[in-house]
Amino acid sequence: MSHAPVLLHEAVAAMAPKAGEIMVDATFGGGGYTRALLEAADCKVIGLDRDPDAIERARAFARLTPWRFEAREGRFGDLATLVPEPVDAIALDLGVSSFQLDEPDRGFSFRFDAALDMRMGRHGPTAADAVARLTEAALADAIWALGEEPASRRIARALVEARREAPIATTGRLADLVENALGGRKGARTHPATRTFQALRMLVNDELGELARALAAAETRLKPGGRLVVVSFHSLEDRLVKTFMVARGGGDGGGSRHAPERPAGKRPSFDLPQKKAIAPSEKELAANPRARSAKLRVAVRTDAPGWGPYDARDLAPVALAEWARL
Repeated sequence: MSHAPVLLHEAVAAMAPKAGEIMVDATFGGGGYTRALLEAADCKVIGLDRDPDAIERARAFARLTPWRFEAREGRFGDLATLVPEPVDAIALDLGVSSFQLDEPDRGFSFRFDAALDMRMGRHGPTAADAVARLTEAALADAIWALGEEPASRRIARALVEARREAPIATTGRLADLVENALGGRKGARTHPATRTFQALRMLVNDELGELARALAAAETRLKPGGRLVVVSFHSLEDRLVKTFMVARGGGDGGGSRHAPERPAGKRPSFDLPQKKAIAPSEKELAANPRARSAKLRVAVRTDAPGWGPYDARDLAPVALAEWARL
């Protein structure tokens, strides 16, 4: 197995590591960002991950470079607790890693018929629990809001009907049920179940909630001049990141329902070196198809006081409320 970090050169350039600085690779995964940062400068890197397999890789790497790298296990949403010291740069490479997709027993992909798990941290309810225990309304809410699937109600109805006959416990059964509910592939380039799998994964791991907490935590931990670099892979993540950076960068204008007007008296806590997201080059797209939807955004911490918690938009209120009770 291998994992090719997306927008690696652009991310390292934006983090601009220097000798003596402390960098945070908040999604260690396969360690690609960490290795590139350590090669670029005589800096120290703190690697975070909630996935026990990734932390095992990180700790093995730490034994090779104990004076320059330290692994810390936990969710990046808890960054403020995991990293109590001030730092010079933080990187968030979002989404699911190739390691997770390529391990059948993790249940992230319908390429393998395996247990329907999808937990990044291997704690708490699984995707199978979600499909078995959420109401039809909650399933439809999650698939619509988190998967951006227009046929969410049809899929939810099919899943509820199917689970009355037998548990939906494997990735293969879930993929088949979604495909049948949508009338087959019909020549589509992507599998019909792709959006449903995304929605369940994001629900199980509270990915948008974790991201919102991580962004606010980064504001508290970055030194003035510290760099925040985020690589996202779909519109929901990117919208959350863009809203945060624009609002706290003072570019919210008159405000909107997604980015409320800046409170009176609050100075921007970030500067934005460039307003547009950075996209992969044609060369990277040719070498790594996974990069096709990636976007990189950068913000630089000012010396202004932080704004506090980031209240992200609640995209799936029915699903999240039921999920919290499981």
